[in-house]
Amino acid sequence: MTSPATACILDGKLTSRNLLDSLSLELAQLKAQGLSLPKLVVVLVGDDPASQVYVGKKAKTAQKIGMLSELLTYPAEISQTELLSVIARLNQDASVQGILVQLPLPRHIDTLSVIRAIDPKKDVDGLHPLNMGLLMSGDPSACKPCTPAGVMTLLKAYNVPLAGKNAVVLGRSNIVGKPMGLLLLQENATVTYCHSKTADLPAVCREADILVAAVGVPNLVTADFIKPGAAVIDVGINRLDGKLVGDVDFASASQKAGFITPVPGGVGPMTIATLMANTLFLYRQGQRNA
Repeated sequence: MTSPATACILDGKLTSRNLLDSLSLELAQLKAQGLSLPKLVVVLVGDDPASQVYVGKKAKTAQKIGMLSELLTYPAEISQTELLSVIARLNQDASVQGILVQLPLPRHIDTLSVIRAIDPKKDVDGLHPLNMGLLMSGDPSACKPCTPAGVMTLLKAYNVPLAGKNAVVLGRSNIVGKPMGLLLLQENATVTYCHSKTADLPAVCREADILVAAVGVPNLVTADFIKPGAAVIDVGINRLDGKLVGDVDFASASQKAGFITPVPGGVGPMTIATLMANTLFLYRQGQRNA
């Protein structure tokens, strides 16, 4: 990868629209055949403003492409037992193919217990331990976590070389960091995970042909972190001085990278589009196993 004066922008808005158009066409074909449509149910606990924005976008996108969706909202005071009862009911509802519990949850609720309660066959976020295990083993039946899977779709849409390349993932969360590395590994990249204890972080990052930043620290990654011509994927969404910024200092990084995602308009739209794709994927899986 050679270094241009300005990086190629990986346009998540355009790529997500293309993906959603293909999903919309498939859904229209299902409807024309008189078949049932896939249904996504999002469970929102509490009144976190960011979560409300996210679930609103998900519902709007589902409606736009012709997918069935439902939003269930509960007060922050809901007990863990009550929430688990809601999930149990959705697990038993044959009309529901995808269940998503919006994170973060209130502190009195154990997030892992809630994730484990979701039927793995309806786990549209791909976070159930069974699905994480399937992902680890490379099983094609695994429902992949939305953000890492969306990143992979974006990289492939722009023909970013992956096989044989050095990939560095900043962050080791179960939602993004760990699965991101596994998906890159499946494409034959050589993967390094970095975190808060990594020694000389900029030096490690400068070895990366593909650098994925998912740590939630505004503008952490500067030009000094970047190998000339590298693909820089910014998963971070942070609010700084009233503006949305990523984990990457876009102004300096875009002068050194070969490819880069903007914030907003990069990974975010891909996450929502992939959620829709995952719901349809689980629908197909259910139809095959019926």
